[in-house]
Parts: sequence; C-alpha cells; structure tokens
Amino acid sequence: MFRRLRDAALLVVLAVGLLVVAWPQLFGLQRETIVAQVISFRGAAVVAALIAIVVIGVVAGLNAGFRRLGSSIVLLLVVFALANIAVLSSRGFGDTRFDPRSKADITVVSWNTLGGLPGAATIAKLALDSGADIVSLPETTKTTADAVAAIMKTGGHAMSEHTVTFDQAYRSRSTSVLVSEHLGEYHIDSTAGSTSTVPTIVMLPNDRTGPTIIAVHPIAPVEGEMGNWRSDLDWLSTACDGKNVIMAGDFNSTIDHLAGFAREPGTTIGRCADAGIQSGNGAVGTWPSSVPALIGAPIDHVMATSNWSVAGMRVVQNLDGMGSDHRPIVVQLHRKG
Repeated sequence: MFRRLRDAALLVVLAVGLLVVAWPQLFGLQRETIVAQVISFRGAAVVAALIAIVVIGVVAGLNAGFRRLGSSIVLLLVVFALANIAVLSSRGFGDTRFDPRSKADITVVSWNTLGGLPGAATIAKLALDSGADIVSLPETTKTTADAVAAIMKTGGHAMSEHTVTFDQAYRSRSTSVLVSEHLGEYHIDSTAGSTSTVPTIVMLPNDRTGPTIIAVHPIAPVEGEMGNWRSDLDWLSTACDGKNVIMAGDFNSTIDHLAGFAREPGTTIGRCADAGIQSGNGAVGTWPSSVPALIGAPIDHVMATSNWSVAGMRVVQNLDGMGSDHRPIVVQLHRKG
C-alpha cells in the first residue's frame, strides 16, 4: 500500500512539474527563477524527454517491479514531448522564403556580436548582402559600429551610426544601431529611458514620418539580475506603445517569457508582434550558436507594430563559428497600405 501511495505521489509531482515546463503561463511562472531558465529550451526539452522515454522504457522492460511505475512515467513523458512539439510546430521550425522586395520595405538585421568578435568586415558583409536598412547590434562598441558603417558606405550603402554605452570597461554594456540614410535622419530619444544593466536605444526620425526604431537589449535572467530582467521587460512593453515602431535585438526572452505583455490581440509585447511567429521561424534558436538551432533558445527578435507585415525572415546559421554566441537574424518588413 505504501509503495502504491509513494508511486502515485511521485507521478503527481512529475505531472505537475512537466505541466509547468510545458505551459508555465497557466501558473504565471514564466518569469520566475528556475522556470524561466528551463523553459528557454523547448527543443532541448523534447530531446531530453525522448532520451528519458527510451532509457526508462528499457529499464521497465527488464524490471518487472518497476514496470507499472515506469510505464506511467513514460506515458507522462510522451504527452509532455508531444505537447512541446505541438507548441514548437505552431511557432515554426524555419521558413526562409522572402517576398519580392518593394521600395517601401525595410530590412532589419539584428546580431548580438559578443563585443564585436565576428569583426566589422563580417558584420558589414552580412548587412550589405541582406540589403539592411536597420542594423541592431547589442554588445557592440562604437569603434566596431563605426567600422561597420565605414565598410557599408564603401559598399554603396551609407548608414548613420548611434551607440549608447553604460560602461567603457565592458564591451557587453554597449549597444549600437545603424540606420540607412535613405530612411532619413534619426536621433536618440534621450527622454525615453532604457533597460537597466545593458543599454537599449530608442531612435526617433527627425522628420517624424519614419518608424521609431528600438535597438533592444534587456539583461539576461541570471542569478542576481532576475528583478532587473523583469523590470526591463516591463519597460520594453511600454516602449512599444506607438503606431509605427520597429524593435530589434537580443531580448534575452523567448515567446513564453513574454506572455502577458501584449496590449492588443495578435501582439507579443506592447503593441509589437514577433516576426518569428508571423513568418514560421519562432522555434528556431538563436542562442547559443554552439548547439543546433532547433534545440537552442529563440531569444533574438524583430518586432513591429500592426502597420508592418513580415515579408520574410531567416535565422542565419552559416556564421556560427565567427565568434559570437548568438546567431544573427534578418527580417524583411512590408509597410501596409
């Protein structure tokens, strides 16, 4: 009798734990310590569940005393894996098709460069090859950004460069953004505020006709920074509060973490919607670049208000060995109307 009660309690605890990981929003735990870290990797969770299913299934087959409990655990893991696969499928395993570009389209490149380690030439080549109009570069110093802008100008694509630095001693505490001159002149909105530990840049068009551009970089949800991470996401949800906003960068958050921040149906945070979800790339991991994309965390995003639609997106996977721990993303936005 005691063994049955123990086994039943174990199964209940396991079922609740798996439900929290599969659907943390149900409990409002998506931004809580431990849960926030675990749910970053849905693809890896599926792989881990499949391995556990095989191992536990073999043990249960060889051990009659464990067979009933083992079979129940395997069943829970199968349901967990299928639930996660369903969520990942709904977000998209990767669709790199782009619509033909129109003159009103804007191409956005975002790459956390880990202090500029890929080098200005590599960053500029990606931007030029992509026809980038906006290049968001978290963890990139002014020196590197200036060099990228210079190379792009030589390549016939002049960009203005803007950098905010919180600490000169740490390259990770700089964020840069390049804006194509054909979009007009832009300036940093010094009244908008920023994220807490590493900078986010809010750019406004001088002629007030172009989109507000936000180069995003909240702090990561690591020990000692959880409060700042949550407050950063709160601030970002208010930053996308206009009718014409493009946000791009390292959000240090997956779609699961951002649940509850949407202000309108169909949006992800504030009034901005995620290009990855809209284009079928929402399950493709951008960090770390050292693991296959489908088991990584999709924490780099381009988001925009409802006056923009997504005409194409790709997570760039052929630069994984170039020094950064993030993969760049390229998004083409189409202006509606």
